This record gives sequence, C-alpha cells and structure tokens, in this order.
Amino acid sequence: MASSEEFRLVLPGIDHEGRLPRKYTGEGQGAKKNISPPIEWYNVPQGTKRLALVVQDIDAPDPNGPIVPWTHWVVVNIPPTVKKLPEGFSGKEEEVGGDYGGIKEGNNDWKVPGWRGPKLPNHGHRFEFKLYALDDELHLGHKVTKEKVLEAIQGHVLGEAVLIAIF
Repeated sequence: MASSEEFRLVLPGIDHEGRLPRKYTGEGQGAKKNISPPIEWYNVPQGTKRLALVVQDIDAPDPNGPIVPWTHWVVVNIPPTVKKLPEGFSGKEEEVGGDYGGIKEGNNDWKVPGWRGPKLPNHGHRFEFKLYALDDELHLGHKVTKEKVLEAIQGHVLGEAVLIAIF
C-alpha cells in the first residue's frame, strides 16, 4: 500500500485504464500529436538537489533480439522547487522560464532532443516514466542521452518514482 509520504509520480493525462491518449503519441491528428504529457510528482526526498526523468517503451521490439527499451524522453536538472512538467512542456523550457529555465532535455532514441511519442505497429506497450531524485546537479555536457544520465546518477539517487502507462 502506497503511503501518502511516498515519492510518487502522477500522469494527470492518462485515462483510468492507464492509457496514454493519442495526442501524446505519434498517432494523433495534426497539431494534436507528439505533445509531451503532463507529469506531476509528490514527496520529493529530503536533500534532493535535482530531478531527472527518463521515459522509455519497455516493450520496444527489436526484431533481431531481446527487448531493448526505446527512449522517448530524457529531462535533467529539474529543480526540486518544480512540482510538475505541464502538458506540451517539451521544447519550451526557455519560454516557460523561471525555475524551468535550467532544465535540459536530452536526446531520445530518434537522436533528437525532447519528447517523441510512440507510433506503434501494435499497441499494448508499457511506457515507463521514471523520476530520479538526485543529491547533485548533473553536468553532462552538450549532448544528453539516457545512457549518460544513468551513468552519471550512480551513487547520487535519493529515490525513484515510477509509473507505467500503456499505449
């Protein structure tokens, strides 16, 4: 049973079955597609200096081998004063400004920065949203990737909040 004090993630945009609406995917219509989903979090662990988010399709099929998660979004250096990423945040951190100004989006597995929603031959894939509470800021240089983030956070993770959405 989750305690109310638990570090946790909430996706206000998903339906009661935990499904990701089309507008957050590559299958939406016109401007209503590839919009980054809104994310909220609660009870950030004490001592957290920065948060990092990694979103991956953990059922991504590799026709030639084992399932290798496909990265859809990497966001780093989120200040602990920030409690959410609003819908459509991806690509707009400069415009939003304020506490959001220092946030950096890494490259997804399409090799482009920001959120890229799924476009799948078959549905029912699990999307893992994982937020890491870190005791330090990440200095990853110009190009941020999931691999770099996961390497850099070793020994700095104060807590993890995970949520699975289905598409």
